[in-house]
Amino acid sequence: QVPLVESGGGSVQAGGSLRLSCAASISTYRTCLGWFRQAPGKEREGVAAIYSSDGTTYYADSVVGRFSISRDSAQNTLYLQMNSLKPDDTAVYFCATQGTCTRDYWDRASLYFHWGQGTQVNVSS
Repeated sequence: QVPLVESGGGSVQAGGSLRLSCAASISTYRTCLGWFRQAPGKEREGVAAIYSSDGTTYYADSVVGRFSISRDSAQNTLYLQMNSLKPDDTAVYFCATQGTCTRDYWDRASLYFHWGQGTQVNVSS
């Protein structure tokens, strides 16, 4: 069984919105849940993360004020609300989990051990 399954990607025009979902079939108790993205020819980068224990959130500077990460513990589902989308947001978006979130390391992809298969987001100008 795939531990994390993303959905909600698609194609929108600049300025539009999308909400990504990540359904987890593994425990996310005391877990750092992150969203990453990877554009063609670029490295995977951290977008946002949330620590399930206390709800602390972290965001990349490029998405502050536009994206919002949240979690539904009852549904064991992670969300990423993306508003005011820009063409530079075009990428494959992945959700992932690791043991704990820290301010200095939440965006280090190498520290995450469960990954979803990704969902494509295309933003046209």
